[in-house]
Formats: sequence, C-alpha cells, structure tokens
Amino acid sequence: MDAEMVRERLASALTDCDIQVENDGNHFLVVAIGERFAGMSRVKKQQLIYGYLEDALADGSIHALTIKAFTPAEWQSRS
Repeated sequence: MDAEMVRERLASALTDCDIQVENDGNHFLVVAIGERFAGMSRVKKQQLIYGYLEDALADGSIHALTIKAFTPAEWQSRS
C-alpha cells in the first residue's frame, strides 16, 4: 500500500476532512484536518482514523501508523 492509496481510502471515508499522508517504507504519517474532530479527545480522533485502516494494519500492508488529527483551529494554532 502506498501513501496515495491510504490518502484515497481516508478521503473517501472522511469527505469533510483534508487528508495528508507521508510514507517512509511501511511507516505512514497521517495528518487529518476537519471540523468533525471538534470535541473529540486525541485518542478518539486516532481511533476513528485507525478504523478505516485496520485491515491494512492487520495484513501487514501498513507496518506502522502515526495519526495526527486536528480541527482547523487547532491546525492554525500550530503555525
């Protein structure tokens, strides 16, 4: 599985979010930005995204996954 495949899978499931994916071998970094994350804990945000990639993690297509999810306001405050 490559970064574009991961991005497409997440973008089709999280249509209201901006999804960015970086790949370093089998380690992926997912950055998701969307209002849907408002009021969610960091763990809940990660669980939501993890659920859409669970099969790829289980079969080894994705060896490691780092998830960073933000509301637009949280993302802006990082800069």
